[in-house]
Amino acid sequence: MGFLNKLGIAIGAQNDRASSAALPGEQNVHKQNGASLAVGANRPPELEQTSRISNGLKEFLWNLDGLGRGTLLDLGPAWQTTLTFFIERGFRVTSDDILRDWSQFLKEEDVKAKENPTPESYAGHTPEARAKRFLLENLQYPASSFDALLLWDTLDYLEPTLAKLMIAQITDFLRPGAVVFAMFHSKKPSGFQRYRVADTNTLQVLSAKPIFPAQKVYQNREIQELFGRFRSMKSFISRDQLRETLFIK
Repeated sequence: MGFLNKLGIAIGAQNDRASSAALPGEQNVHKQNGASLAVGANRPPELEQTSRISNGLKEFLWNLDGLGRGTLLDLGPAWQTTLTFFIERGFRVTSDDILRDWSQFLKEEDVKAKENPTPESYAGHTPEARAKRFLLENLQYPASSFDALLLWDTLDYLEPTLAKLMIAQITDFLRPGAVVFAMFHSKKPSGFQRYRVADTNTLQVLSAKPIFPAQKVYQNREIQELFGRFRSMKSFISRDQLRETLFIK
């Protein structure tokens, strides 16, 4: 989906492309004519919510301190708590739930393959071909659009081929000096979680219905290769088998 059509919740700075609804909880998004529209109905309550101290988040915010009216891309659901946290600090925020977009894309691909079961259609289902098609429709932002990125643990749930191509694409639309906050599991997680920002060093962790099983556990060397175009990397190891990592372009 193009840059002008993705959901951007951006109050506190001039942003004529963004919707500006203030909704409690996670927003539902309906698509109309290719555009994403926020509506008032909330999703059902999550099964479980816990909090965790996040040194990575604290360092992420420290690197953004003094930036002023920056731009941030959140690759998770449009949680109102996270939106408000950054909007109050002068950021323009765009939410782009890439895991749900990928899930919908795969469903559509399966339907197309069943409707047209030719050798050519199956050849187009290689991981690389499928990933390239997905990225032609998603994460389409102009170069140097964002100062910050909340990547969460998204890469653990994507096919490795897509993860590699996606990071290359993301790198292009981050400005020099942009900061990325990411998390990696040290082993395949037993459940699926979403995250939202509670305060400057606390994340709310919410159990959620799985979208995909975890695809890969990344080793440190593999992470460094994925983010090879970034000039620095800093990691924080925690007891809950999550490694928080910051990258600076």
